[in-house]
Amino acid sequence: MAAPLDPVIAQIIPLLPLRDPAAMTPQSARDSLRALAAARAAIAPPPVDTVADIKVKGGAGPLDARVYRIGTTPAPTVVFFHGGGWVAGDLETHDRQARNLAIETGAVVVSVDYRRPPETPFPGAFEDAFAATKDIFNRVAEFGGDAKRLGVAGDSAGGNLAATTAIACRDAGIRLAAQLLVYPVTDAVGSYADAGQNARFPSRSENADGYFLTRATMEWFCGHYLADPAHATDWRVSPLRAELAGVAPAILTTAWFDPLRDEGAAYARALEAAGVRVKHHEGPGLIHGYFGLGDASEVARAEAQRARADFKALLARGA
Repeated sequence: MAAPLDPVIAQIIPLLPLRDPAAMTPQSARDSLRALAAARAAIAPPPVDTVADIKVKGGAGPLDARVYRIGTTPAPTVVFFHGGGWVAGDLETHDRQARNLAIETGAVVVSVDYRRPPETPFPGAFEDAFAATKDIFNRVAEFGGDAKRLGVAGDSAGGNLAATTAIACRDAGIRLAAQLLVYPVTDAVGSYADAGQNARFPSRSENADGYFLTRATMEWFCGHYLADPAHATDWRVSPLRAELAGVAPAILTTAWFDPLRDEGAAYARALEAAGVRVKHHEGPGLIHGYFGLGDASEVARAEAQRARADFKALLARGA
């Protein structure tokens, strides 16, 4: 039997943004996530040794990125992609997640601010994510210094970008040491509006509403990311539909009370079936977005820490 919803998180859900797509615009979605991050300003951010804003190559030009370091000795390098349904989220909204990733893995974390829809629909975000990863791989001496210990990570839409980038890296001959996929989008065919496709993943009905991320919000996100709904069949949108043999070992997390739960679990099974080393954290009692709720919820903090510890171990092994 599944663990009940964490009571601390149950109290937080009514305070979270992005829950009313009928009244949401791309700018309001962005503003609400920035406001949520700003509301935590009184809580000191997790301390890292250095933070530096830089530029990395994107699919159509330079991108803003932010580098987080712990210490000065050689370390793994992690390319991090923020969530926010491809539409929202940025370096500021995910600053704490990037800091925690650096602190708990010891890696140099490079957080990448990819182009967002609707201004730049698919494949813009994917092209930026892959181009940035290639650039960081080629410049690894500036970061962690070890091309055999390069990983990708991301949450939600960022987890989708990390997963698809890992596939693209395999195809390009770039051997990643690991990928951390935090409640990722893995199959957007039907854009969360098609009853037949939704039926493949019971969590889309079980958790359609009431747990922060809703199925209707996912439909809204897809409507902005995909200029043509048919693009969802492309593995660069739906990595569950890719050939996965030979991609990097993965740590994958889902949340029990999340409409994306079952497609994430399906991706873990598909990786395993393809012979890829994978560990799946199921997130009992948790919701989508719990990696950002560790300051309030001990359940969320502990589950995120377990996943990051496993990711650290994969990075240490190297490609």
